Parts: sequence; structure tokens; C-alpha cells
Amino acid sequence: MTYFADTAVNPTLIERFMATVSTLAADAAARQAKRRVYKTTFSELAVLSNRELADLGIARCEIRRIATEAANAQ
Repeated sequence: MTYFADTAVNPTLIERFMATVSTLAADAAARQAKRRVYKTTFSELAVLSNRELADLGIARCEIRRIATEAANAQ
């Protein structure tokens, strides 16, 4: 005869807290990585002259949008 007992294990308060902290830390790291990509892209494009930007097909007013798209592509 086979006997099977299925018991549900509820996470303790400490386990739930640690999971929440871990999630918050991962989210903060992802936001920081996006921010770094945004700042790098923005600063690299901002130092170019209008002529250099025009050669790339970029208007100066598009720099923020391009940096945002680069950060969100991560």
C-alpha cells in the first residue's frame, strides 16, 4: 500500500521579506543600468556638432528620444 501526504508549506515572514528585498534590489539595479545607458548615449550625442548630427540624420531635438529608446531597449 502506498501512502502520500501533500503538505503545503507557507513561506515564513522572514522568507517573504527577503524575497521582497531581493526583488527591490533587482529592480533598482535594472533602473540604474537603464539610467547609465541613457546618460552615456545622451552625453555622446550632445557633444556632437549640428553638422555631425545632421550627417547621422539626427536633429538636436531628437537626442533625448534616442537616448530614451536606447535605455529602454535594454
